[in-house]
Amino acid sequence: MTAPVIHSLREQIREHILEGIISGRWQPGERIVERRIATELEVSQTPVREALRELESLRLIESAPNKGVRVRNLTAADLEESYPVRAGLEAIAAELAAESLAVDCSALEPHVAALYEADRNSDGTAQVRHTVAFHRELVRAAGNSVLLHTWEGLGIEVFTALSIRWLGTVQQSYAEEHEELVAAFKRHDPRIAELVKAHVLGCAPRHES
Repeated sequence: MTAPVIHSLREQIREHILEGIISGRWQPGERIVERRIATELEVSQTPVREALRELESLRLIESAPNKGVRVRNLTAADLEESYPVRAGLEAIAAELAAESLAVDCSALEPHVAALYEADRNSDGTAQVRHTVAFHRELVRAAGNSVLLHTWEGLGIEVFTALSIRWLGTVQQSYAEEHEELVAAFKRHDPRIAELVKAHVLGCAPRHES
């Protein structure tokens, strides 16, 4: 499946701000000035405000009265919080997608191959991209739009990229584990939901105490 086309102005602005956060243009704790973005992009402040509201719901930015909008100080604990939720959602998705993926895993297999390639090249960016893409396709295969929307709302790709940039979290692709999940779907493994849940929880970052 091709990536969805970004249609609305609000989405384009959101992507612009998101890229600025991920690239380090705006550092943790730094203020994001709505008016400045509107001027820079030659748009009104309304869609900028809407985009910022969306990013706040993703917990990437925070706003306070009289202090404006700032990039959140992301901690390892913030990142870890999403993994039990992800694991539960993906276990449900695995159950719903089990029959269709037993017949056809072609949506998952290219990402496994890409993960092995990323490992060989020590390409952390590709590891993040294809790990997230693999799991997105797994959730999409469940054919449940509410489940997919909820999963997408966790902002997994963004949080993973930011954890690497801000926390120095070491990203692993777990290419072999992803390959094993494909094999489990193909053999109609009755424990597939349990296997997916354990895999997701095993990918959670561990910060040193």
